[in-house]
Amino acid sequence: MATGTIVLTVACKSRRGIVAAISGYLAGMGCNIVDSSQFDDLESGMFFMRISFLSEEGRNRTELEEGFSEIAETFGMITEMHDETHRMKVLIMVSRFGHCLNDLLYRWKIGALPIDIVGVVSNHFDYQKVVVNHDIPYHHIKVTKENKSKAEAALAELIEQTGTDLIVLARYMQVLSDDLCRKMSGRIINIHHSFLPSFKGANPYKQAFERGVKLIGATAHYVTADLDEGPIIEQDVARISHAQSAEDYISIGRDVESQVLARAIHAHIHHRIFINGNRTVVFPASPGSYASERMG
Repeated sequence: MATGTIVLTVACKSRRGIVAAISGYLAGMGCNIVDSSQFDDLESGMFFMRISFLSEEGRNRTELEEGFSEIAETFGMITEMHDETHRMKVLIMVSRFGHCLNDLLYRWKIGALPIDIVGVVSNHFDYQKVVVNHDIPYHHIKVTKENKSKAEAALAELIEQTGTDLIVLARYMQVLSDDLCRKMSGRIINIHHSFLPSFKGANPYKQAFERGVKLIGATAHYVTADLDEGPIIEQDVARISHAQSAEDYISIGRDVESQVLARAIHAHIHHRIFINGNRTVVFPASPGSYASERMG
């Protein structure tokens, strides 16, 4: 009897026989591969692979992991197995721009983003009513120069209490400490416009308008101690013309930000991202995955 889909992720130094060893093991354990992606990075010599499979003889994930450990040790692999039905616990953080938050809440509500939102944290009260109306806990953690360490201690406690798997900075305008960035390495995603470092400050879209910029973009990346310099997950751009106003720039930019952030989260929760030094390997979603989640 087939169990639910299991995802195996593998990262190791590239060498002959890896794919044969993995596929041979899964076949021998009565598993059927339904989707597979792999990449050899010729510069770093690293190999990355993501496989979705079904256990057709009823073997559970723990049993499969234990049996695979010998192969993982032989090839020096970093491996993980995930149950596709498991929903990551996500903590969203927002300040005073709510477009990304509203977009994520909508996608979550219709099933297009299969996550468990364990709470929304903000240093303001602007979106408290919106969040509470979705039956999601809202946590106001005020941040000032004087109380930064106290505020982050409260955040760390909340992360621990909720069992947060992923933090999403949905236009959260406070800088997280180096310690938290290290502790949650590869588990914090940020979104911002792609004008950096040219247009900094509170009104980057107005600055872009004044300079006649013709492309508006957004970047989603993992957060590191180096501000806005973590490994990039997803990017996109929208072309604009001289006929559009500064307000149009803002509106279009917010749409791009929302879409890019949602795609980055989708890739993360489905274990399609591998951090490769300062870069990422992001395998594409299998055909129909977005549609099936919307239907769910």
